[in-house]
Amino acid sequence: MTASSPRTATAAWYPRPDEAEAADRVARSFAAAHGHAPDGVWAAPGRVNLIGEHVDYNAGPCLPFALPHRTYVAFALRDDGRVRARSPRLAGGEPWEGALADVAPGTVSGWAGYVAGVPWALRRAGHAVRGFDAEIDSAVPVASGLSSSAALECAVALALDDTLGLGLGADDAGRARLAAACVDAENHIAGAPTGGMDQAAALRCLDGHALALDCRDFSARQVPLHLDTAGLELLVIDTRAAHAHTDGRYGSRRRACADACDLLGVPTLRDLPAGDLDRALALLGERAPAGRVEELRRRVRHVVTEIARVEATAALLDAGDVTGIGSLLDASHASLRDDYEVSCPELDTACTAARAAGALGARMTGGGFGGSAVALVRRADADAIADAVTGAYAAAGFAAPAFLRATPSAAAARVA
Repeated sequence: MTASSPRTATAAWYPRPDEAEAADRVARSFAAAHGHAPDGVWAAPGRVNLIGEHVDYNAGPCLPFALPHRTYVAFALRDDGRVRARSPRLAGGEPWEGALADVAPGTVSGWAGYVAGVPWALRRAGHAVRGFDAEIDSAVPVASGLSSSAALECAVALALDDTLGLGLGADDAGRARLAAACVDAENHIAGAPTGGMDQAAALRCLDGHALALDCRDFSARQVPLHLDTAGLELLVIDTRAAHAHTDGRYGSRRRACADACDLLGVPTLRDLPAGDLDRALALLGERAPAGRVEELRRRVRHVVTEIARVEATAALLDAGDVTGIGSLLDASHASLRDDYEVSCPELDTACTAARAAGALGARMTGGGFGGSAVALVRRADADAIADAVTGAYAAAGFAAPAFLRATPSAAAARVA
């Protein structure tokens, strides 16, 4: 038996960060760079979407939850209108500096767009903003599909809210408005055409719960996700296959959904009941350009059936049946792989190997084309399943994956 055998490969794990230590480290780094202490340190979590992929921009429901892995921002207001941000982990220590007045779509590239875009969006929403200095560190794996970008935006947004006294972070309604500003920043300054799920999760989740988020109006309720009492864990598998929302493939799915809505005469795919799916697919055969019929049918079928899976999952969790959601996770992955075509060999291998090793269900999570998968596992089996997935990757010739235990955690907050 070789070292790459699924039975003997040893998995690599992301450690659960120590929040006090992380906050102290970024505060000390800020002081060293700027010569004075920050006004405070704010942190926002990455997220896992339990189920409900690519339905947020179709006005559908989804079930994300926050991770204990967070992005930390040491922050201080400036007396001028400039922003200066530095992130040794995200940008190799190369700082970004610019005037708030100059920030506009197309003017900021890379990671800095997720920082400078937030005050731009808050100003556009009618709030008075000021310049600031920010030192950034993150325990959210970058390019993992766990929304490190939204975590950065939301930590900056909450820091601005607290230091400027905007008062939006004090309750869920205000946090929903902060999340909307972060979506505006990501869409128009960072240039990523995402929906609002990631930002809502980072700002609105509760410890021990998933967020049942209705993306039609962004109303939300908390759904219990009590894994411990069922002897279960949610295992995140970072495929190490990098993905991006700005490379065009994500946007092409959004356009396909919008085109299908135009052809079907509905405002959003959420307005298409599951019982009408067959009729809608037949109508697309009559109305869509010949070269796009099958593409649009697949996209519509995924969105409509995924919405039904979200509703079924929420009902099971409300009833305390966490174990029962495994088959829904499996069906979601199959739909994302075959109908929405956003999976990749690394994601498929992760899900297949996890199931073969005993997972109750597994699916890709996030936008796809790489990133992460999530598997529902018995706690006693987690290490063995991670080792089996690692072995399957070695056998396939893929770079080794990494793993984290996805404990449903609290939303963004001031931590120092």
